Amino acid sequence: MIGNVVEVWDRIDILVNNAGVSGVTPLAPGGEPGAAQRVEERWRSILETNLTGAFLCAREAVPHMPDGGTGRVLNMSSVLGRFGVPGYAAYCASKHGVIGLTRALALELAPRRITVNALCPGWVDTDMAREGVEDGARREGVAPEEFRRRAEERVPLGRFLEPAEVARLALFLGSDAGAGITGQAINIDGGAAMS
Repeated sequence: MIGNVVEVWDRIDILVNNAGVSGVTPLAPGGEPGAAQRVEERWRSILETNLTGAFLCAREAVPHMPDGGTGRVLNMSSVLGRFGVPGYAAYCASKHGVIGLTRALALELAPRRITVNALCPGWVDTDMAREGVEDGARREGVAPEEFRRRAEERVPLGRFLEPAEVARLALFLGSDAGAGITGQAINIDGGAAMS
């Protein structure tokens, strides 16, 4: 509600579940006081945001989507939903879960011809990636520029993606051109996962 104006939309065509958080959640967090509790709190926060949040948003949006082929649910997973990374158990688990959620909802919503897909980006030049580079650099005892250089070397295309590249894939999947694609987890990662 803005002032005395209430704007009411009659339907939702596309839901993009893009909220996400990351962070280190080691199984053995070290001996400092309260470390285990902090890791457990971070674990819950990551799972709540990345996985439970996607489920809850879909639950609220899907009843307002039309039947017949124009409804779309796009879930942001990650290449870390395809493989594991030491110390990032919560993030990896949440992003694996997003892929499972995507596949289950795709089957559940297929009778209504609503498509559900997951996007699995690799390194994308965003604030979250910059935080990941800084965390990784601290853990490895190198400069952030060196950590990023090493990360880019592990990507066959040799670079981080730009956010617009991921947005173009989302636009395609949300358009009529993507109407026949559902239940998929599509990598957009410069070749990093190759699966």
